[in-house]
Amino acid sequence: MIKPPASTYIIGEIGQNHNGSVEIAKQIIDLAASPVREQLFELSLKGMDAVKLTKRDLKHELSAAEMRRSYNSENSFGKTYGEHRKALELDEEQHFELYKYAKEKELDFVETLCAPSCLSLLKYFEPDRLKVASRDLTNLPLLEAMAETKIPMIISTGMSGKKELERALEVISGKHSKISILHCVSEYPTHPRHVNLNTLDYLLKNYKEYIIGYSDHTIGISVPVAAVAKGAQIIEKHITIDRCLKGTDQKGSLGKDGVRRMVRDIRLMEMSLGTEDIFVQPAVKDVKQKLERSLASKKHLASGHKISESDLHLLSPGIGFRWTEREKIVGKILKKDIGKDEIITEDYLI
Repeated sequence: MIKPPASTYIIGEIGQNHNGSVEIAKQIIDLAASPVREQLFELSLKGMDAVKLTKRDLKHELSAAEMRRSYNSENSFGKTYGEHRKALELDEEQHFELYKYAKEKELDFVETLCAPSCLSLLKYFEPDRLKVASRDLTNLPLLEAMAETKIPMIISTGMSGKKELERALEVISGKHSKISILHCVSEYPTHPRHVNLNTLDYLLKNYKEYIIGYSDHTIGISVPVAAVAKGAQIIEKHITIDRCLKGTDQKGSLGKDGVRRMVRDIRLMEMSLGTEDIFVQPAVKDVKQKLERSLASKKHLASGHKISESDLHLLSPGIGFRWTEREKIVGKILKKDIGKDEIITEDYLI
């Protein structure tokens, strides 16, 4: 079993948002590596932990008819769907170049592999984690081949239920137990009614031996932040340098400001969770003294006056006696005059 990370492991999914360009991919890696600041409290926050690319082998990807299919979409990079997919595919050397670039930026590198033949990538480098795409959770030969590498694996449940998940875990755990499970909904973008974040509760309760996380396809950043609040230890989100770039995933990805805000809010969420207890934070001490109420005089009271409860009311600041401590004042004699609406302290009492 992988030791759970000390903080949420945030993966910036590049996917195909590089549009077949190593240079664009490097710019997205730069985005993932960008420092994150919270200006009000002057906090330097931990940024993203990893980027993820996808490696396909087109010989084991699509049927011949699908490869020949005409593809006239505004997002097309070729006349046929096969030409389109080929234009978006980076070769192994390019993946290695991007791996080294990510490492220079102190980022982990995660690879989604879509066929056993893609494991030939490992002759260049070993990714920090291997990802199984949602569609391949039932691709048991692929799962077995990936598991044999003993590299930690992330599986995503976007197109599968409990039965498929159990079978996948059975295959992988036969080789190793370094497995993470991501709740996911393979709807792009995912409608809020379909997210069902409570699935995280189910996974956390029933799969305690694994790291549980969330792969997000919703619009915005609120759902991944909420997932962290529910206990997700990994967050995966598509990122891009420009949401207006050509490509089917660009509009559903986070741009530069979105990446900054999501990472910021997740890190602040982690910081905000605290401990399961109720207590007064030391930081509240000054505000508590300023705003809490103390027993005070309703009217001018002369020296020698015996204080009754009818002489008292409550005013700020909280530097005197509380209402629950009024027995320390009621029945006592004033040793000096006190004006109207003044806090009664021990200095006034005989």
